[in-house]
Amino acid sequence: MFLDEALVEFTSGTGGSGAVAFHREKHVPRGGPNGADGGRGGDIILVAERGCRTLFDFKLRGKFRADDGVHAVGNKRGKNGKDIILKVPVGTVVHDLVLNEVIADLTLHGMKVVIAKGGRGGFGNAHYVSSVRQVPNFAQKGAPGEVLPARLELKLLADVGLIGLPNAGKSTLLGRVSAAKPKVADYPFTTIVPNLGVARVANDTFVVADMPGLIEGASQGHGLGHQFLRHIERTKVLVHVVDIMPIDESDPLENFHLIEEELMQYNAEVAKRPRVVALSKIDVLPSGEFNAIRERFESLGLPLFPISAVTGQGIEPLMFEVYSLLQSAEEAEPIAVLLPAQERKMDDNWEVTAAEEGGYEIKGKRILRMAAMTDLGNRDAIRYLHRRLQRLGIITALEEMGAQEGDNVYIGDFVFSFSEW
Repeated sequence: MFLDEALVEFTSGTGGSGAVAFHREKHVPRGGPNGADGGRGGDIILVAERGCRTLFDFKLRGKFRADDGVHAVGNKRGKNGKDIILKVPVGTVVHDLVLNEVIADLTLHGMKVVIAKGGRGGFGNAHYVSSVRQVPNFAQKGAPGEVLPARLELKLLADVGLIGLPNAGKSTLLGRVSAAKPKVADYPFTTIVPNLGVARVANDTFVVADMPGLIEGASQGHGLGHQFLRHIERTKVLVHVVDIMPIDESDPLENFHLIEEELMQYNAEVAKRPRVVALSKIDVLPSGEFNAIRERFESLGLPLFPISAVTGQGIEPLMFEVYSLLQSAEEAEPIAVLLPAQERKMDDNWEVTAAEEGGYEIKGKRILRMAAMTDLGNRDAIRYLHRRLQRLGIITALEEMGAQEGDNVYIGDFVFSFSEW
């Protein structure tokens, strides 16, 4: 497993402002308010895509901003801002850098999450007509978009795992099929952590891992044991590399069964993964001895490929077979394409505290949004905000803390004078 990370900033669109307008029509003397609503700001949506492999594009471009909603004009509603849909690899985890918490984990192909919700369009004055307010002369500004500094983390596990006994030739094979440069030596346990490389077949790529060599008893934790087996759990296809001329003169078929038994003992589901058998080091086998070995392995009923990672013999057909199995495995994976995009819930919590500069401060995302959507140049709009704060219990909370007429009340960057009205 290797980690691929990118630091990004997502900014959704600000909503368009509502309009203040009144119906004007010949022979209709009492036309009322008909100001339309502003358009919604664009969302930023992440979609898990199986064909997406890395976070490289996010590293190149660190900021993403959706379109703002359009302001309403008269009785014509403003147009919604265009959403931004970004594809990320399956397995991408999104961390909120401000709250220092995980806010999304996209684990299925097609899974969607609205990572930054666009601001709602402001209401036009037609929205505020009531029995006691028949001619409202104010409208609502659009809600601000969300700004989310985030860290995207891709925990990428290999698509294909190379398994086998120590010194079977796995690292050499990885070096042949990819640009990876694993440490190679003619003694066991050269590989103690998984090495990864990207192989290319048929103009497509996939990740191959050279896993640390297993030994008998690995399923009980002997040797690298569970450390190895945990890494192999998420691979889709296995290539069992068998040394046909072991330096200890052991039997190649018995070595094959030893590894397969350890996989079965550890996790039966892992043991059922599609696999091929690569008979390695064919270049050092004396002529005339291969047919006898092949006949013994053919009884397994598995795709069999004699290879030499040193000379390249048999590598191409092996990799095409692996690619074919990988395509079939991915097609069988669960898909979440039909699921609706998940949305992050708005935090409705608020609190009133004493401000350092004197006066009082009201904190809370919902309250900040309410103030930002208020036309502070319109007295009727400020009265309407005051009544909303009153219904939420905020005015009462200020009074209980000792707020007096004229005291400063801070909401984000806005400053108000306290009034009981």
